[in-house]
Amino acid sequence: MMKLGQKGEGVAVSFLRKNGYIIIERNYRNTFGEIDIIAKDNETLVFIEVKTRESIEFGLPFESVTMKKRKKIARVALSYIKRFDELPACRFDILSICYKNSTPEFELIKDAFEV
Repeated sequence: MMKLGQKGEGVAVSFLRKNGYIIIERNYRNTFGEIDIIAKDNETLVFIEVKTRESIEFGLPFESVTMKKRKKIARVALSYIKRFDELPACRFDILSICYKNSTPEFELIKDAFEV
């Protein structure tokens, strides 16, 4: 049985592609941690955190991206972009997915936080 997070990341990729993103990496890991999705949105490199919930009983999905989590994502991203000769334009998005009656509802927060 697929875990909710995996299910969410799967529908996230479809949603992002429909919205013009080009997926570069999924579940990118390095010594600092993991980024759910790395994509391109036009000329911008986007690091995307996907949060999925079946209810909002404990808050909206994006609310669980704490300052500690943001710092961890930033460390992974900074390590990732060291591979480029020139620093690309970058941003951090959060894709919040909440299932209602088995149907995902999406909220994409572009430029959700800065480093």
